[in-house]
Amino acid sequence: MLFLLSVALSAQYPTVEIRAVWLTTSWGLDWPTQGKTVEQQKSELCDMLDEFRKLNFNIVFFQVRARGTTFYKSAIEPQSSYFNKKGGFDPLTFAVEECHKRGMECHAWFVTFPMNQERKPIPKNKQKAAAKKYPEHYKLVKNQQWYMDPGHPKTKERILALTKEIVSNYDIDGIQYDYIRYPNNDRTFPDNDTFKKYGKGKSLHDWRRDNINSLVDELYDTVKGLKPWVQVSSSPLGRYKVLPHAPNDGWTAYETVFQDAAGWLQRGKHDMLFPMMYYREELFEPFVVDWVANSNGRPVTPGLGVYQMLKSEKDWPLKDITKQMDYTRQSGASGQAYFRAKNITENLKGVKDSIRAFYPYQAKLPPLTWLDNVSPNSPLNLQVYRDDSGKLHIAWEAPDDTEDFTYTVYYSSDEWVDMSDPKYIIASGIRGNSITLPVSTGNFGFYYTVTASDRFHNESVPAFAAYFSHSKYEQ
Repeated sequence: MLFLLSVALSAQYPTVEIRAVWLTTSWGLDWPTQGKTVEQQKSELCDMLDEFRKLNFNIVFFQVRARGTTFYKSAIEPQSSYFNKKGGFDPLTFAVEECHKRGMECHAWFVTFPMNQERKPIPKNKQKAAAKKYPEHYKLVKNQQWYMDPGHPKTKERILALTKEIVSNYDIDGIQYDYIRYPNNDRTFPDNDTFKKYGKGKSLHDWRRDNINSLVDELYDTVKGLKPWVQVSSSPLGRYKVLPHAPNDGWTAYETVFQDAAGWLQRGKHDMLFPMMYYREELFEPFVVDWVANSNGRPVTPGLGVYQMLKSEKDWPLKDITKQMDYTRQSGASGQAYFRAKNITENLKGVKDSIRAFYPYQAKLPPLTWLDNVSPNSPLNLQVYRDDSGKLHIAWEAPDDTEDFTYTVYYSSDEWVDMSDPKYIIASGIRGNSITLPVSTGNFGFYYTVTASDRFHNESVPAFAAYFSHSKYEQ
């Protein structure tokens, strides 16, 4: 029976929780399959998004830029060769629309500094000739990877221009910066010439960190100047700073790649973080605690390395991931994010089944109160009835017509619904002013109500509830 949900143990499930997944377009890893028609690629993406809706996810990170190519219509960089461009297909437009239809947010996942990669390492005696093909702000890392120099002004200009293009032209809910850091774990980077020109007496390491910080500040201010509700986040290295239990850690965000990610939260230049915590045990749990302690009250959602269960990677057992899922929920973190999409939809080692059990109810997204803390008015004129097709139809009017709203529909056996209990949520993230559902029949009835949320996730008080009898003899 659709609405007679189990009440057992519902208190252990949060009503507000981030549940995110990275959908990789690089090399078509998650999407799209090569050689397919546009309609086939669209269908493939819809099938994947359907899976995430059924699993009660609420954010999809859709990769829109990787190594200097885009999955949207850019006037600055070429489009990726991995999707079918016939008919002017724009993957980002389609992804945003389809996520929104399913009550999920779509955040543009933006790979920041890595650019073209050579098929094989370039010999040292040929590197100067190869460099002539690229702008002066491109540097060759480990003889193979071209990387934009974070210390060069041209790099900042390019990243800012691309950000403006995406935020201005697409109805994204957020933008997430990946690889917004220096590349190596040995602190080497061929930027001596840039440092001499722009270092201004700073130490090399402080200068590099300041380069990233100043770009982050400008990106945040640029996004908020265009659309204040677009959430700015990044996916930093999973370990922020060296902790006492691992004093010789050689792979941290702050010390190794000059990425002061927690500082961005503390300075108010990020709305949330999704650290890539693709490690286990002593390299996972203490660092989750550290991120939460440094969050400045803003969401920190650990990224879980589902891909590490692949035999070609670390061949982790499923229990390592499920243990981390449990730990993040208990630790005060804001939710969970998973890398990557196809590992879930293909149910790698049973992970999809575990996620389904972990998310039995939908969850709302946390309000962005530092940006706006005023709740909208309640929806108006709520109606609940059985339509001509025999389905339950719930309809309402928007509180006003000056804003974009999403809606959450609740049911309860009492007139006053307990909005703190997720078992009463029928659907959240609804765009539009109605919802149609299969209707169960019997000698019972429920009260139904709806709330409005603005683009900052501020939720209204419920509309006046409407009672509906599920008796087959009543309409």
